[in-house]
Amino acid sequence: MSFGQSISTCFSKIGVFSGRASRSEFWYFYLFVLLLGIVINFLATALNLNGDAWYGVFSAIIGIIFLVVELSVGSRRLHDTGRSGWLQLLLIIPCVGIIILIIFWAQASKPGDNAHGPAPA
Repeated sequence: MSFGQSISTCFSKIGVFSGRASRSEFWYFYLFVLLLGIVINFLATALNLNGDAWYGVFSAIIGIIFLVVELSVGSRRLHDTGRSGWLQLLLIIPCVGIIILIIFWAQASKPGDNAHGPAPA
């Protein structure tokens, strides 16, 4: 899956926690989020918007939208490795939780169909 296809797929499946997501779909989307965050923070700093109330509201709304997309693609990625999407609750555990999830997200897909559906294209 290409970079653009990954972004399109993730936004078209916003809030879809069932199914499977390939490694490329997951990691390309997280790369997009990282790059977008850098650009937005650079522009906010350059335009001196960090203390502006409207910028805070805008940031909160965008953050909530991206949180839902990130959780849904994370859940589908865990499904692709044969695990439950509920494992994302490990994020509650400081430091250790994210390390465990990164290891799970980076693992290879389970070949063929599993309990969460057919293998992603």
